[in-house]
Amino acid sequence: MNLVSQVFALLAAVTHIVVGTLERFFYDRPAVRVFLTTSEADATEVTLWRSGVAVYNILLGLGLVAGVVALHTDDTTVGRTLIGYLCAFLIASAVLFAVSFPKLWRGALGQGLAPAVALAATLF
Repeated sequence: MNLVSQVFALLAAVTHIVVGTLERFFYDRPAVRVFLTTSEADATEVTLWRSGVAVYNILLGLGLVAGVVALHTDDTTVGRTLIGYLCAFLIASAVLFAVSFPKLWRGALGQGLAPAVALAATLF
């Protein structure tokens, strides 16, 4: 797996870990809500959903980090598999997110662009 793939996989990892951390631990701040949803509004009834999504984002990011670590510890099959699968998963999720919530297209782009570049670089 080439350097471009690894850099963009790690960029996607950092993005998801940071966003998950913001969702889980800092969502009570209006600026964070605006960053994540373009609105200061908060709905307490979605706290459970938001917490689940936060953990999902953090685990996806950690999975990408594990894939890059596996590449560098001579377990290339595991590394390539983790990175390839998780990047494809994130791209599919980003497309579905953009279709479902067109107003939040920037979030979908943030979710899917780095994994798309990583996957494309892997294929070429």
